[in-house]
Amino acid sequence: MNAVVFAYHNVGVRCLKTLLARGVQVQLVVTHPDSPTETLWFDRVADVAAEAGIPVVYVDDAVDAALIDRVAALSPDFLFSFYFRRMLPARLLAAAKTAALNMHGSLLPKYRGRVPVNWAVLHGETETGATLHLMEAKPDAGDIVAQQAVPILPDDTAKEVFDKLTVAAEIALWNVLPQLMRGEVPRRRNDLSVGSYFGGRKPEDGRIDWNQSAQSVYNLIRAVAPPYPGAFFDHLGRRFIVARARIASPSLRARIADKSTVGLHIAEGQLLARTGDGGALHIIELWDADQPGIPLNDLQISELATQQS
Repeated sequence: MNAVVFAYHNVGVRCLKTLLARGVQVQLVVTHPDSPTETLWFDRVADVAAEAGIPVVYVDDAVDAALIDRVAALSPDFLFSFYFRRMLPARLLAAAKTAALNMHGSLLPKYRGRVPVNWAVLHGETETGATLHLMEAKPDAGDIVAQQAVPILPDDTAKEVFDKLTVAAEIALWNVLPQLMRGEVPRRRNDLSVGSYFGGRKPEDGRIDWNQSAQSVYNLIRAVAPPYPGAFFDHLGRRFIVARARIASPSLRARIADKSTVGLHIAEGQLLARTGDGGALHIIELWDADQPGIPLNDLQISELATQQS
């Protein structure tokens, strides 16, 4: 079985390694160059390919005609896309003799589109997973070939869920590869009528509105917690990032029961945030956005809470 692989990020690394472990002959790997503006907290597909002696092509923007011609000349049995950040054109998909397959980070048909893990956490889901599906011109719309679910625990951040999803993708691919290598492509309908689609997220989408419920604010904090850009609020011309938080316990919440204003409060040395539904969050780690990764000390936190009150 021969394959051309378009891949990036940790899912790309683990799925490429899974193909190689199953004995798939990977003829070419296409990946993205590292962006100097992005925090690179993930592994590099190019390193795995280089170690295995596989030719690598870097693509920043759309796939061009020359690359499509190169892939078509290889006449691969399969074309795989593992967290590649560009849609693959129909002419490229047609180069696969058996099937062109994509690994998506949700349990399709739910959370089609961009950054599905972050959206699932933001919406308070208790489960997500990885789906291997046939690629079509429409994103994440092809028949489902394999799926693997993982739980989302109440305090999981998007990074923790993404780590689980990476393993789920590996398991889903590992389990279905024997069939694929026999030329068999199991498939079931991807019913878009019962699914959902979400677009990309911008850093500004991480702005905290303390007037929302405690659970809604907490889900936002978890969904964009570092290494993602982080949930933030502005105060007196400065921006602060809530790096870690928890829903306040009843005993902690009782300490600010007499506070009517939403936002930050200090109670017995703990930084709490009153929310619009009368709930509270326990802010465990707070950063100045100009010094990310460095938690504010007790004096800085006390001054901030005093200024806001």
